[in-house]
Amino acid sequence: MTVDELKAFVALIYVRGAQGGKGLDLGSFWSADWGCAFFKKTMSRNRFQEILRFLRFYKKETRRTRLQENKFALVSEVWERFVQNCITCYKPGADITVDEQLFPTKARCSFIQYIASKPDKFGIKFWLAADVDTKYMLNAAPYLGKDETRRPGQRLGDSVVLKLAKPFLGKGRNITTDNFFTSLELAKALKAQKTSLVGTVNKSRRELPPSVKEQRALHTTEVLKCDSATLTVYQCKPRKNVSILSTVHTAVNITGGQKAKPETVTYYNRTKVGVDVLDQMARKYSVKAPTRRWPLAVFYNILDLAAINASILFKKCTDEMMSRRNFILRLANELRSGHMTAKARQMMVREPRLEQQKMERRRQCQVQRKCKKNKAKDTCVKCHKVVCGSCTWKVQVTCADCE
Repeated sequence: MTVDELKAFVALIYVRGAQGGKGLDLGSFWSADWGCAFFKKTMSRNRFQEILRFLRFYKKETRRTRLQENKFALVSEVWERFVQNCITCYKPGADITVDEQLFPTKARCSFIQYIASKPDKFGIKFWLAADVDTKYMLNAAPYLGKDETRRPGQRLGDSVVLKLAKPFLGKGRNITTDNFFTSLELAKALKAQKTSLVGTVNKSRRELPPSVKEQRALHTTEVLKCDSATLTVYQCKPRKNVSILSTVHTAVNITGGQKAKPETVTYYNRTKVGVDVLDQMARKYSVKAPTRRWPLAVFYNILDLAAINASILFKKCTDEMMSRRNFILRLANELRSGHMTAKARQMMVREPRLEQQKMERRRQCQVQRKCKKNKAKDTCVKCHKVVCGSCTWKVQVTCADCE
């Protein structure tokens, strides 16, 4: 298999996702009734299934030893290169969101997660950092269970945020997180590296005062301070209040209107959606297909995120407005162009050979007037039937003088 053929294979996967063929059987894309000409012209169904069957991201000789060191080793090299390219190719804006993504799959691996609040329940969990303005995926890491590299006493949420935000620290940006990640210790660690934090806080945190759990009058706000951090407690519902920790706002202004929302709440609502919208975009034209191999499921997630990032970079570099579906189809057409050129070149070389073989091949006589199914190479100049020497009309030779 050549690199061009591999790109053509990826192009077919993208088109399958863009056409919304999740419910269709794989063979339907090549069928006469439901098929697509793009698939038939690119490669045969058997060739596509063969590549899909033998697609691997690791060397079989080192598989066992690498798995002992890293649970993600079967696809870690491809994943790390993809993430590094995402970091290198884009400069994020002022706001970054850190959240989790559950890529749905029931493949057999040791780090499959069950999250009841998610639509698909089962899948591989990834920590994602996304740009709020464009929804570009900036950094990502899989959740593999207990992390041996985390320092003793450090919370998992703090470790994840510091790891994902590391390439973007020291530039005055803001990180928005939910209550799983937000803590006063994380806010101080980010503040020391010129990065602010805004996020909801779980009421069970030890650093919060007991008064946070008390119920207040509807749509009232209480503001608490600790050094450079501001804690806003807003009574959004009669029996529910929300606590937001911020190192951006030194003073909290109250907006007008019936609900009288504090400034920290409106800021959090505006910047919290980066990863959620990114995940929603990935699901709309997802290339995901049923598989029992978890490295292939991770590869599908890479393709989904790569298509979104490529679309954002295309719009930034060319200022050309294009729907994401049309961009995916255009991308697929460019991915297979090298394979189609090589395929056309092979056909040009193969056609003379086929004609020559067709001419040299001996076939059964189709006239059979004076023969018993003889084999011959010659054909009649008028009806083009295969004719042997016995069935050929004999022409007497006449010299020029006699004529």
